Amino acid sequence: MTHRSMPYASLDRRRFLQLAAAAGGAAAFGRANLPAFAQQSADAPQLVRFPEKTDLILLTDRPPNLETPLKYFREDLTPNEAFYVRWHLAILPVRVDPAEFRLSVAGHVQRPQQLSLDELRKNFEPVSVVAVNQCSGNSRRYFEPRIPGAQWGNGALGNARWTGVRLRDLLAKAGVKAGAVDVSFNGLDGPTLPAAPPNFAGTPDFIKSLPFDRANDGEVMVAYEMNGQPLPMLNGFPLRLVVPGWYATYWVKALNEITVLDKPFDGFWVAKAYRIPKARDAQESPKDLSKDTVPINAMTVRSLFVRPEPGEAVKAGAAVEVQGIALDGGKGIAKVEVSTDGGTSWAAAKLDADIGRYSWRRWRYDWKPAAGKYRLMVKATNAAGETQTTAQWNRSGYARNVIEMLDVTAA
Repeated sequence: MTHRSMPYASLDRRRFLQLAAAAGGAAAFGRANLPAFAQQSADAPQLVRFPEKTDLILLTDRPPNLETPLKYFREDLTPNEAFYVRWHLAILPVRVDPAEFRLSVAGHVQRPQQLSLDELRKNFEPVSVVAVNQCSGNSRRYFEPRIPGAQWGNGALGNARWTGVRLRDLLAKAGVKAGAVDVSFNGLDGPTLPAAPPNFAGTPDFIKSLPFDRANDGEVMVAYEMNGQPLPMLNGFPLRLVVPGWYATYWVKALNEITVLDKPFDGFWVAKAYRIPKARDAQESPKDLSKDTVPINAMTVRSLFVRPEPGEAVKAGAAVEVQGIALDGGKGIAKVEVSTDGGTSWAAAKLDADIGRYSWRRWRYDWKPAAGKYRLMVKATNAAGETQTTAQWNRSGYARNVIEMLDVTAA
């Protein structure tokens, strides 16, 4: 196991990138996906410590993409310092002056706004929600055939209590005009390569959008706190869009521009990227790619083991509490079932108290194994009867909801 410590400091951009490069030993423009992620196993990952973070699993260092170790999912709320990190563009904010920062609300509105952080806190009703934030490509490394992209294991997610302002209240303050169609969101991160006409349009800025009705539903919020504290810089300080129940691609970090549109948004990161087959479980065949795709949206049903971990031995003849989490897009987890014989038989797990429709739900299963090798499996079902699949593939490695397996030895 490799470990390098990064003490937190007020970092200018050059110093931050020096630390990032030191963490991964990579060239200036990043690094390839680490071969340690090739198999679902107990292979020791490379751990690094970025500012405001504890030891996290390194995927890439520029931009920083860091995965949460499974042990932190044994807590209902993922600690801020252990929350995974996902950025698309290498030019990201490393210093923000809270006094000077302004959030723009503009576009197809009557009264464009430039709101300070103090105004957001003092002039709007604060709201909170416990919600899972999950990367669209969480668990990508388990797709077969393999897929390019960040090779996330199961740790590109986290559960937090988000506090902020309803997006609906901000839109009302600006006075949305009739005929609004979409709302777009931009952050302080920026593209790495400028346009070079006529052959290169430049790296697309990371701008996302929501249909106006979703943006204005009263659930989407602009968060300024995470688990009762200001957002860590790497998780989007000072503001982050929170879209409960939807994949994290929409949860724009370091949010500073909200634009109401009177026509559909056609930016790269919606029109071309983050799209899934319009099919059950986002399925397609490597030999027959779907021609009908839609922007990824609500999270699918899935469940994970958090104890034991891969490669962890358990004591034969002793009571073992198998533990995990289950989640979906907000319909609510109704049941979780566990198999200790590779799927031949299933038994109900116990569910902990429900702490919110957009939170994950903890499950537990009491097991007393005899000596031997076992394949554990887990599947969740939500209140709408939606459950997990036995096999899945799509070209981007998105929205994985395959029944989880864990090989365990009792000795």
